[in-house]
Amino acid sequence: MSSEVTYSESGVDIDKADEAVERLIPHAQSTFRPEVLSDVGGFGSIVAIPEGYREPVLVSGNDGAGTKTLVAKKLERYDTIGVDVVAMCVDDIVTSGAEPLFFLDQLTVGKVDPEVIEQLVIGFAQGCITAGCALTGGEIAEHPDTMGEDDFDVSGFAVGVAERGDIPDKSSVVQGDILVGLASTGLRCNGYSLARRVLMDGRALDQPAWPGADSSLGDELLRPSIIYAPTVLSAFRQCEVHAAAHITGGGLIGNLKRVIGDEVEIQLDAGRWPRPQIFDQIAVEGPVSEEEMRNVFNLGIGMVLIVPSGEADSVMDLANKHGHEAWVVGQVGAGNGQARWMD
Repeated sequence: MSSEVTYSESGVDIDKADEAVERLIPHAQSTFRPEVLSDVGGFGSIVAIPEGYREPVLVSGNDGAGTKTLVAKKLERYDTIGVDVVAMCVDDIVTSGAEPLFFLDQLTVGKVDPEVIEQLVIGFAQGCITAGCALTGGEIAEHPDTMGEDDFDVSGFAVGVAERGDIPDKSSVVQGDILVGLASTGLRCNGYSLARRVLMDGRALDQPAWPGADSSLGDELLRPSIIYAPTVLSAFRQCEVHAAAHITGGGLIGNLKRVIGDEVEIQLDAGRWPRPQIFDQIAVEGPVSEEEMRNVFNLGIGMVLIVPSGEADSVMDLANKHGHEAWVVGQVGAGNGQARWMD
């Protein structure tokens, strides 16, 4: 008689998954806000609406880290990629003026490695602490046969709360408004399929990112995403902000068009901020045309706040106090709902 087949022999190790969950619990608990009513390990996350909202509405968003995960895998460094996922989610929802409340992750792996899982969750926790939200739970899915044993993917979603009457409306953006851009020191999570093809083709990740660079190529490509949510939320609460745009896939033009109406246009001036060297390196080594660079990458601006002209200095000062460089990067003119470069 043949021996019985077990789940473990089929490629799913429940004991290892349980060990991974035990490792992540203290990291998640370190992020809890007073509104969190459930503990890690239940079937659902229970979070109360904070006090003080007259007409609260929930704002949610989900995202992942894209093929940046392949850089983490190649370097065997997993403790920052979770920061990227949190950043992509919370910085989306804060553009509606939403205060991030909680975040849940999705880890899909070919084979559970509790140490790797813990490192990934450390990144989630650090991102949540920076964003001011709680890591209230998630999912570890082991997918043998569909993924290699060392393969993994990460994603998640965030939920925030906003005052219904304070959510920005496209009609608020008017001719004469000013664009304030917040600095991104690197790629964040966007354009990695192109960046990897250009920069990692035949090059070792421990080599300098470019001639004379202080960082290695691996360090530069794995640089954690800046989290803008606390700064943007403060700007909405302390200044007059007509719109906010998170600059992700599609670059500045593609994302700024999403927050304006049909009576105006965005006018961007590329000469108003310094472009980080990593982008010039991609353009030269590709070679990649300037048009393609602008369509794919943020080019050093990760978040844009659209404000009345009289608020620009206040918003930039606020950004500086939160540790971000900021510049006036353009303005709003009469138009037809499009965005364009002024050169």
